[in-house]
Amino acid sequence: MTGDEDADAVFLAEAADLQAAIERNLLNLDDAPDDRGLIDALFRDLHTLKGSGAMFGHAELAHFLHGFETAFEALRAPGGRAGAALIRVALTACDQIGALLADPVAASPGNGPILEALAAALGGQDAAGSPSGEGWRIVFGLGPDALGLGLNLPALLEELQALAPGRVQVDCDLSELPPLDALNPQAPPIRWTVLIGAPVAREAVDEVFLFLQDQLRLSIEPLGDAPAPVAEEAPDTARATPEKRAAGPGDHATMRVATQRLDEIMDRVGELVIAESRLHDLSQSLRDPTLMAVAEDIRRLASGMRETTMSIRMVPIGNLFGRFRRLVHDLSQQLGKPIEFVSTGGETELDKTVIEVLTDPLVHILRNAADHGLETAEDRVAAGKPRMGTVSLTATHAGAEVHIRIHDDGRGLNDERLRARAIERELLPPGSTVAGPDLYRLIFEPGFSTAATVTELSGRGVGMDVVRSAIQGLRGQIDVDSEPGHGTTVTLRLPLTLAIADGLLVEVGGERYSIPVSAVEECVELPPDLLASEGRSNFLDIRGELVPFLRLADVFQAPGPRSQFQKVVIVSGTNGRVGLVVDRIVSNAQTVIKQLSRVHAGLKAFSGATILGDGKVALILDIGHLISLGRRLEDRVRILEGAA
Repeated sequence: MTGDEDADAVFLAEAADLQAAIERNLLNLDDAPDDRGLIDALFRDLHTLKGSGAMFGHAELAHFLHGFETAFEALRAPGGRAGAALIRVALTACDQIGALLADPVAASPGNGPILEALAAALGGQDAAGSPSGEGWRIVFGLGPDALGLGLNLPALLEELQALAPGRVQVDCDLSELPPLDALNPQAPPIRWTVLIGAPVAREAVDEVFLFLQDQLRLSIEPLGDAPAPVAEEAPDTARATPEKRAAGPGDHATMRVATQRLDEIMDRVGELVIAESRLHDLSQSLRDPTLMAVAEDIRRLASGMRETTMSIRMVPIGNLFGRFRRLVHDLSQQLGKPIEFVSTGGETELDKTVIEVLTDPLVHILRNAADHGLETAEDRVAAGKPRMGTVSLTATHAGAEVHIRIHDDGRGLNDERLRARAIERELLPPGSTVAGPDLYRLIFEPGFSTAATVTELSGRGVGMDVVRSAIQGLRGQIDVDSEPGHGTTVTLRLPLTLAIADGLLVEVGGERYSIPVSAVEECVELPPDLLASEGRSNFLDIRGELVPFLRLADVFQAPGPRSQFQKVVIVSGTNGRVGLVVDRIVSNAQTVIKQLSRVHAGLKAFSGATILGDGKVALILDIGHLISLGRRLEDRVRILEGAA
């Protein structure tokens, strides 16, 4: 990548962050239309993005943002208020920013109509560039590291003087200067008050302070208004918002790194883990004390490298949650249902690869919650509920997994309708009384839907099938719980990372296989009366509950004699749980996951492979597929019992 390409990539990444901040502040402004802090923050983001766009040659973007911020400048006047109509058009303008970043040539024809809609939504308010009738009162003090970061005060004051020559008054307040031995030369407590006694456009004033917002404690008010005090800072006290300052020796500076480089590092670490495992096995076989000590040191270092590299790939899931606030806002408008969106646990971290795949499944679930789950405002009031429905999105850590819960406080799933639809599609036998989780799992079957009509949002029965496929592709699981009249909860159980995972190594027919530890519930002995594979029941009694089990030697058609002391590994997933009969449980092991080739893509029982310490390959079992096999066995038994 050339220097120009690298610089443009950095700009696009930062522009995407600014666009997300603009959208977030617009949604916040929808809830608090009179919040001056939000209006100022929004204007700063627009102004920063406009300046950066012009600097990196994105002329169409800069031109559009100039019109965007011109419209919003009118809100900064006393009494400015963001109405619902303006927010709707502004969100469309925010989408236009993304379109201009992606393809400015194709998107630019949409600039004019959007800017006209913004002007119309303002309802005749003054344009941003219109000058203040009386002038401006500007009060500013120095931030903690303003002088250290190169603030040129004389040049700043000269720029302000040039706005209205002969009509600018500057006063310097030195009343709070401490004794010389207590003075901090980087941030002396000096305050400047600048009065501009002539009509000057607010935009021109803001241009002076464009790149100084983070270095100053700044207030800009029209003359005639009561001056807003500059926030004072006591030394060594906690701040409500994080300050931006130059990175010192003890600071945690950050930098952007291409994801491709992170993937390459993760691949190298995976190879290191495999080599470390081989070295460990070799040292154990040779029993050489020196070699064993070196192998132990390498294991410790490799473990630290693995944990550090995995942590680099982790990103807060809140970055994903922020997108869904806009989605629910738009769904509320489209469906005519007042909906409150609540998200918690945004600081929870997941592997970036997992987060990239999660967007579509979560969109499907949220659409279903808003469309099918929540009642209309009238129906909610009639049922004694608050008029506004709630959709919540929560993320929590649970060991080596992250659990994401999507809950709505709507009507809940209708067991009777689900059961009738399942019987109609021959997913259940006639007269079935299946209920609860066993019934709810059927909503993930392809083409399954109880919607009476097909709408733009749902009704074709493809959404939840897509969700299940995507989550299983991430080696995750889905649970559904519902209470009639009180809503539905969908829980996604996802591994922290897709690169390295803990596996339970088992042996079947002389070959070794890896079972993801996150899916393992327990291990039990196979009763002696069930050792034979023919003419015997394929169910185990686990504390009063019948659990189907699969003999993996039969499933894999493994040759060779069977062990006389077979074990059953009980695993659970979205579709329930099943027992896997193995000859021997070998050990727990860190597995570096390798994708299967296209030639082996048809092997549905396996999700990948790993290389063991002795150099041999062990296939990783696809728990979701094996559970489905077990469930089909259970369903056949139920159908036979129903027929009898």
